[in-house]
Amino acid sequence: MTNSTPRIAVVGGGPAGLTCARVLQGHGIEVTVHDGDAAVDARDAGGTLDLHADSGQIALEDAGLIDAFMALARPEGQAKSRRDQHGTVLTEFTPAPGDEAAPEIDRGQLRRMLHEHLRPGTVHWGHALVRAVRTGDGVHRLEFADGTSTEADLVIGADGAWSKVRPLVSDAVPQYLGVCFLDARFDDVDTRHPAIAGIVGDGHMFANDGAGRAVIVQRNSNSVVRGYVAFRAPLDWHVRAGVDLTDRQAVRAHLVQEFSHWSAGMRELITANDGDYVPRTFHALPAPLTWDRVPGVTLIGDAAHLMAPFGGHGANLAMLDGVELAHAVKEEATLGEAVSRYESAMFARSGELATSANGALTRFFATTTPDAPHLPPDHAQEHRNYLARAAAYRAQQAERARQAQRAAQSPGH
Repeated sequence: MTNSTPRIAVVGGGPAGLTCARVLQGHGIEVTVHDGDAAVDARDAGGTLDLHADSGQIALEDAGLIDAFMALARPEGQAKSRRDQHGTVLTEFTPAPGDEAAPEIDRGQLRRMLHEHLRPGTVHWGHALVRAVRTGDGVHRLEFADGTSTEADLVIGADGAWSKVRPLVSDAVPQYLGVCFLDARFDDVDTRHPAIAGIVGDGHMFANDGAGRAVIVQRNSNSVVRGYVAFRAPLDWHVRAGVDLTDRQAVRAHLVQEFSHWSAGMRELITANDGDYVPRTFHALPAPLTWDRVPGVTLIGDAAHLMAPFGGHGANLAMLDGVELAHAVKEEATLGEAVSRYESAMFARSGELATSANGALTRFFATTTPDAPHLPPDHAQEHRNYLARAAAYRAQQAERARQAQRAAQSPGH
């Protein structure tokens, strides 16, 4: 870059923001990350992620962290099964030996690993962004809830679904997709819940009844299974039903009625959880979402392309976003050129995947017979596709590097 000391601020200390910061630091570029959490492990980071060879793993390779990831990852967690509401197995997938196209890792483990590989003090914890204000010439002032503020030449919004940075570039807001889910967990599952352990296996189990209700459960590390009891409902379903979401027994009684037509064995996934049900919702940004370039600011991850979680693209795209932006900042002459290059590639990639993911959710939770049935993907072919796209991506990177080298060596450069 012509300006070798830009002030770069990342808002959001999740996988996207931390990966971006790691690669920027690897390029010798100073960066500060601001996050509202009190510490890296101050809250439950959620369940498990599969990091794809063509996106999340590329990001970790470029960050120099692929070995650290593989030391924590669970390739066996790629296993998947699909059942109906009676527990009948409809499809199964078991990864072949050596298959590392999309191994699993707990979200909390990934976040801690990324944080541990940043320079001490990079992340300013307890910095919840209140607003970002333009001050002119592409500079923005970030104002935090603790009363502090800072200015940056480039603000990178990695602050998720309800981004406080997004309004600087777009008036788009997440829209509710009509599906609620309750996050539940099962601890010491192999000993305390052996029947559930058998249903879930080593990876994921998906079950739906064709009436807008589903259970999705995932094996996590340390003998934990996390489950998602999902159903079509308005956002205020609990108010209409008179259910106190903090009353575990009241929620459980409601779910027993809602899922009364499910078999007793499958209802164990709904009623035998350890701890409370944590309410969550499915929201998505309009897809494809683009915006005109705004000097001094851009978005990565869910802040840029929040989508339904079907396909597992969210975190993978978020990390690849962070890496590609960091590379562009290093390689382009100005911040403006870097952001333009990054956004052009990100818009093209994320729009198609977001549209596909949102459509998959709609089909999975359909309450009427669709024109085309929702069929589970061919996971073996899906893994082959990840690997093929990863090879193509690396080939494109190599060609771009050769072109840059030839341009640098040309007469008059």
